[in-house]
Amino acid sequence: MPPRKDPDASANVPSFYGAELRFKRELAGLTLEQLAEGSYRGVPFLSQIERGERRMPLDLARHVDERLGTDGFFERRCEDARKARQSGHAEYFADVAEMEQHAESIEDWAPSLVPGLLQTEPYATAVVRTSLPWLRPETVEKQVRARMERAKLWKREDRPAFWAIVHEALIRNPLLPKEEMAPQLEHIAHVVQSTQSVLQIVPETTAAHPMMMGMIRVMTFPDAPPVVYTEGLHSGQLIDFPALVKNYRRSYDLLRATALSPEASLAMIERAAKDYRHGKHRA
Repeated sequence: MPPRKDPDASANVPSFYGAELRFKRELAGLTLEQLAEGSYRGVPFLSQIERGERRMPLDLARHVDERLGTDGFFERRCEDARKARQSGHAEYFADVAEMEQHAESIEDWAPSLVPGLLQTEPYATAVVRTSLPWLRPETVEKQVRARMERAKLWKREDRPAFWAIVHEALIRNPLLPKEEMAPQLEHIAHVVQSTQSVLQIVPETTAAHPMMMGMIRVMTFPDAPPVVYTEGLHSGQLIDFPALVKNYRRSYDLLRATALSPEASLAMIERAAKDYRHGKHRA
C-alpha cells in the first residue's frame, strides 16, 4: 500500500481545517467509518474534508464536535472555512459553487436568466453589471471570472448529470445585443449536446405552472443528502430539510411535464440563434 499523503495544512484554511480534523479523529482512535456513523454524510465526504477539498457543513461540524469532544471547535471554524472558499462569488452562493463541483446531478429552473453554468462571458458580465451597478470594475471582473471558472466541470469525465428548464422569455427578451445573443444561444446548444445534458423551455403561452415563484436548483450527491437552493435579490438559501426537498423535487418534476420536449426546446434555441445572427429575431 502506498504511503498516505497528508495535505499541506499551511496551504489554505480548508486544508488546515481538514488536517486538524484528521489529527483529532486519529487522536480519538476513530476510523472515518466510526466518525461518520450517526451523521447524514458518507465516508468519502469526510475524507474529502480531511484533504481540504470540501467544506464541512454546520450539521456535520456539530456531529464531529460531539463525537470527538472538541468543545465546539469545528462548528466555530465553519465560518472561516466558508469565507476562504468564496473565490469571487457572492457570499450566499459560495457553498453552492463548491457543492456543484461534487454533485451527481444538477437540475436548474431559470425563469429570468440563463443558468450560470450555461452563460458566456458577455452574458455573465451583463448580469453582474445590471444587478449590481455599483460594483467597481475590478470586482465585476472577479465575479465574472469566478462564474466562468465554474464551467470547467463540463470538461470533467465525472461531470454531473445536468437538466435545465428555462422560460421562453429568455430568448424573446434578450439581455444582450443581437450580435452577442446569437453566440450565447449557440453556446447553450453546444454545451447541452456535447455533455448529453437536457434542456427544456417553458413556452410564453404557459400562463400557470408549478414554479411561478422564482428560480431553484436541486443537487444530489453520491455521499450526502440532496439539497435545494433558492435565490432572490441579493440573497440565497440552501434547503436540506428532507420534507421540503421532497416537495421541491415533486414541483420540479411537474414543471418538466409542463415544458416543451428536449428536442423541441433545443430546436427553438438553435432557430433563435440563427435568427439573431441574421437579424430576423422577433420580439
